[in-house]
Amino acid sequence: MVPRIKTLYMREVVPALVEKFSYGNTMQVPKLEKIVVNIGLGRLSEAGRQTKVIDEAVSELADITGQRPVITKARKSVAGFKLREGQPIGCMVTLRGERMYEFFDRLVNLALPRVRDFKGLSPRAFDGSGNYTLGIREHLVFPEIDYSKVQYNKGMNVSLITTSKTDAEAMELLAGLGVPFAEN
Repeated sequence: MVPRIKTLYMREVVPALVEKFSYGNTMQVPKLEKIVVNIGLGRLSEAGRQTKVIDEAVSELADITGQRPVITKARKSVAGFKLREGQPIGCMVTLRGERMYEFFDRLVNLALPRVRDFKGLSPRAFDGSGNYTLGIREHLVFPEIDYSKVQYNKGMNVSLITTSKTDAEAMELLAGLGVPFAEN
């Protein structure tokens, strides 16, 4: 079964982008390449409760994305943050293909509307190369998370990596896929 967002991309977004940016070939049309979801636990993973918090974050991120996360570790020691090199400080997942489209669909249509006081995503969060990163303060907005089992509230970063060359192309692509951007 083909994901709903992928079908939307092929049927509506590609022709609209070809018309707007006058591409000579449909292979030039930008597409969503991958989605990287990251949970950083720097301040939560101190001292004795470190492994418990990391394990909880890994299982919750696996529930949200449908893929086993990789544990990220500190690259160097920082005494001011009580951080040692090699200490686990978070987890991340890189989604591609079918899982990427399924996660994107849930993010846009289920999770973002559940964010408190949501007025749309900022159109200024592009990186200059056509990639968009958004921060979510509470991972509880995803329907896969059971409120009663969560001990610590965790935030996450979601990076939408596209093949577009400019931010304008990426914004048109993401808006066509249903990303709710706020009005300036």
